[in-house]
Amino acid sequence: MIPRLGEDLLVCFAQACAIAAMAGLALMSLNIVALLRRPRSWPKALPADPVTVLVPLCGAEDGLFARLAALCRQAYGGPVQLVFGASSASDPAIRVVSRLVREFPAARIDLVVDPRSHGCNRKVSNLVNMLERARHDTLVFVDSDIVVPPGYLTRIVSELAREGAGAVTCLYYGVAGAGRWAAMSSMSINFHFLPDAVLGVWLRLAEPCFGATIAISRQLLERVGGLAAFGDCLYDDHAIGAAVRQTGQRVAISSVVVGHVCLERSSRELLDTQLRRARTIRMINPIGYAGSLVTYPSVLALIALLLGNLQGLPILAAALALRLVECASIERAFQLPRHRYLDVLARDVLAFGVYLTAFFGDEVVWRGSRYRTSRRGTLLADS
Repeated sequence: MIPRLGEDLLVCFAQACAIAAMAGLALMSLNIVALLRRPRSWPKALPADPVTVLVPLCGAEDGLFARLAALCRQAYGGPVQLVFGASSASDPAIRVVSRLVREFPAARIDLVVDPRSHGCNRKVSNLVNMLERARHDTLVFVDSDIVVPPGYLTRIVSELAREGAGAVTCLYYGVAGAGRWAAMSSMSINFHFLPDAVLGVWLRLAEPCFGATIAISRQLLERVGGLAAFGDCLYDDHAIGAAVRQTGQRVAISSVVVGHVCLERSSRELLDTQLRRARTIRMINPIGYAGSLVTYPSVLALIALLLGNLQGLPILAAALALRLVECASIERAFQLPRHRYLDVLARDVLAFGVYLTAFFGDEVVWRGSRYRTSRRGTLLADS
């Protein structure tokens, strides 16, 4: 009797996986439609106001000079101040900023080196210290691993000036650094995060705020409590966006899409990054995170097939075919280079393992530091 019951449970589980995979096929089809319908042209930019761009630094990452130099080369119609910040005088990123000052003598560059802490979130602490040096009331926060295109500042600031916009943020795609692990990380962004984000925005189911770029006025930032109010938040970008919306204003998604450079050099670094992102999403929206099970149709179909459900075979074939179409749609929509499609299934299996692991444990690793988190996403301590 007991063996029979076990067999029945396996059959039911395999069938459930097949059904969930079919739901994932429908969702993937919607992702493709949303990508194909994404606008290719945008309204003309408005005149530009004086702006301060703040970039927190932590180490001399590969390609850092080129990314910061892109900010110096922006053809912007108004005054631009660039503020770079480090928490330690020994941070090698300081040498990169010194080179910027030499090679761009006309740029208004300020460097802040300040170890003061304003909470467990070191990035926010860095920004709080840097903000004291900001000269202008229009603020743009940019992560140091972000690649910006020409015209980035003009578009961001003009979009912030539009009626009802309290803040402006950017979608981002993955840019692979050196090595297979960085390539796998960029695929995770491009083939999982990005299409889901585009679909959520298209269907108006999400109003995200991403740390890749946040533009906001100084007055509104002070109104929501200032940066120090987010000093213990794991997901400070999401918290800032929520605070802006509570004032009755919206977080606008910019027409500009930026690149996020993935620099993972080992499987351990890749897993740490993926787990931090997954646990962050789980804390922000636990029900939605649980429901995102259906975004892994190829893995679910593979499980169903391995458990003896032959429906899994055609579903797996359909999932792989749709995934390739989705990949091509993403590359076309964001003008990305061709990815290594043979790695898609391996990436899906890895992402599914991270998805399951994220349900257990409350630790995240961020910039080499390990943190415990509360259920509400507060950083408790580092070790």
